Amino acid sequence: MKKEKKEIDLLHGPIWPKVLAFSLPLAATGILQQLFNAADIAVLGQFVGKHAMGAVGSVSPVVGLLVNLFVGLSIGANVIISNFTGQHNDCKVSQATHTAVVLSAIAGIILLFLGELIAVPMVHILDTPDELAPMAVKYLRIYFIGMPFIAMYNFESAIFRSQGNTRTPLICLAISGSLNVALNLFFVIVVGMDVDGVATATVISNVVSSSLLFVLLSRSKEAIRLERGHFRINRVILSNIVRIGLPSGLQGMVFSLSNLVIQSAINSLGADVVSGSAAAFNIEIFGYYILNSFGQAAVTFIGQNFGAGDLERCRNVTKQVLILDEIATVIVAVVLILSAHQLLAIFNSDPAVIHYGYIRVFTLLSTEVLNVVIEVLSGSMRGYGFSMVPAMVALFGICGTRIVWVYTIFRQIHTFDNLMAVYPVSWALTMTVMIFAYFHVRKKVQEMHPEMR
Repeated sequence: MKKEKKEIDLLHGPIWPKVLAFSLPLAATGILQQLFNAADIAVLGQFVGKHAMGAVGSVSPVVGLLVNLFVGLSIGANVIISNFTGQHNDCKVSQATHTAVVLSAIAGIILLFLGELIAVPMVHILDTPDELAPMAVKYLRIYFIGMPFIAMYNFESAIFRSQGNTRTPLICLAISGSLNVALNLFFVIVVGMDVDGVATATVISNVVSSSLLFVLLSRSKEAIRLERGHFRINRVILSNIVRIGLPSGLQGMVFSLSNLVIQSAINSLGADVVSGSAAAFNIEIFGYYILNSFGQAAVTFIGQNFGAGDLERCRNVTKQVLILDEIATVIVAVVLILSAHQLLAIFNSDPAVIHYGYIRVFTLLSTEVLNVVIEVLSGSMRGYGFSMVPAMVALFGICGTRIVWVYTIFRQIHTFDNLMAVYPVSWALTMTVMIFAYFHVRKKVQEMHPEMR
């Protein structure tokens, strides 16, 4: 079947130009999504106040806790559909696509109700300052209404990525995100709402983005086309999606749990630190989206080429993705660090907020190159179908280190600088172990498939 123009042939030809063609729109999608999220914070900071901004920032790890489960599960769908695509098995691609969409709907509905149940307890567990807590709860309750649509968008995006198409999700996000910004301004400035306004705008934009992708999948001429009467779960495919996706999702959730511990520590340092950290997160996260997009490229490229039985190309993918990711991450980190003060002032001009925000931006971005190795090697192992290994390494290396740090070293030196130092320390430890894990998995893959070259 001939590929549509937006889809990249991942199985043939030079690797690095196709990695860039795949990764850059994906990075732009993440950055654009974060810009729209940052617009929530900026609108609140400029038109409501730093307490409203801090309220949303203080619960961002709670949102990440559940959203990361969707992202992880969608990686499982990406790998499975990529494998079938590499095998040129259109029937299985179709079955996997419909299974993924049904799974996303079920998972989204479950997490909608779970989110409503944990909203109040999580705000208290995070030790959110009293002046921020009521708005934080209000924001979460409205945000969680959009969980089914967030789930759908992530799985639909993964389906397009499995075919080498990262442009379509970007276009749909640009449309829905622009609507989100317009609704933010309308609800906050015109209607006079606060955190409930930006939360409502976010829910509406998620409905739009997921609906657009659903329509496009329904009209596709490829094997990923959604058709009435085909929405059912293939149990074997579901088990494989869960086998690969659940460890990734749980890894993301555990990451968020460790970030909840860190956020609780941040909250204990006062409202100015909370607001500064919230503003900084919306800047330094751009660097993460860059490096993560290349990690996602490793997943999809290796997924298809492994399905096609080309292990040599899989190994070359890892090498070239790693080099490209390091270069891109360094460039973005330098730009963001040099412009950090000006960018932080967009959210709030309070000198204390900018001071604490810069500490976070500089500490994380100046050492982000360590995280590049973790992301690319994790993505490579998932592409081979080994998802539990990188999940366990990250669980103990990153999450374990951060939790231990907060309850030991941070208690002894109760400063924001000391708390932020846990990020590069945990990355360095995890990167070292991840390198050994990758070569172990690569050797195991070769032993399991001696027929592959």
